[in-house]
Amino acid sequence: MEQNTDYLQSKRYKFFKFIKNLLFLTVGAIITGFALETFLVPNDIIDGGIIGISMIISHITTWNLGLLIIVLNTPFIILAFKKMGGRFVFQTAYANLILALSLNFFQHYKVTGDLLLATVFGGITLGIGVGLILKNEASLDGTEILSLLISKKFGFSVGEFIMCINLFIYLAAGKVFSWESAMYSILTYFIASRVIDAVMEGLNSSKSVRIISDEAGIIGQALIEKLDISITYLQGIGGYTGQEKDIIYCVISRLELPKMLDITREIDPKAFVSVVDVHEVYGGRFRKRIDKI
Repeated sequence: MEQNTDYLQSKRYKFFKFIKNLLFLTVGAIITGFALETFLVPNDIIDGGIIGISMIISHITTWNLGLLIIVLNTPFIILAFKKMGGRFVFQTAYANLILALSLNFFQHYKVTGDLLLATVFGGITLGIGVGLILKNEASLDGTEILSLLISKKFGFSVGEFIMCINLFIYLAAGKVFSWESAMYSILTYFIASRVIDAVMEGLNSSKSVRIISDEAGIIGQALIEKLDISITYLQGIGGYTGQEKDIIYCVISRLELPKMLDITREIDPKAFVSVVDVHEVYGGRFRKRIDKI
């Protein structure tokens, strides 16, 4: 009976997660379409990847931009089925369809003719839309899918592959539009990528902390009592001394970080502290504590 209940809860969770994904994919695709048609396309500013290639072809041939994006992305979506699974493929196809419809809806609507404003606000808006799509397990760019499939075979990273592809796209944009448009396009891509990171990571980014100290036990107890956090003691060996050391490991919110550093320095001013950004945290007591802050 308990197993059946767990199974039903799992199915229910997956169903509602799927519905939530579709909702955010719809919103993300509409925002992306708005950014492209109202800021970038009217000012001859392009995006990277398949969307950028589609924008160049559409400008030269006057073919429908939304249709071009779907046609050019379709082979990569099919290729992704084996590696990424049917759900990713369906959600990616859905996001591309909504994007195509949005592009047609916002067609010929221009927000501003100022290139700097179009670059900045177009990049921000585009980043929000694409970030929502990536965060909800889909993609609008076939080159990202292709990079995942072939990067390991040729010994370069996904980022290096995408950078090379985009370099050729922006060079083509310089020839088709103007070198000024190409430079604005690169700036738009940079802004959008930073916004995508912010959307993917969220505003409540967490910190992974490691503390190495001869007073690890005292520091750990103080952190538990004063910050009400969960910590883990790891075993380490000093590289120079060869002595065993206790290492404190914990994940905290960025709001708790200054207080944690104060507590550590007060007990052991010579303590070594390493702080790393954490994009996702699951399980334990962490989420409950974040909700209270």
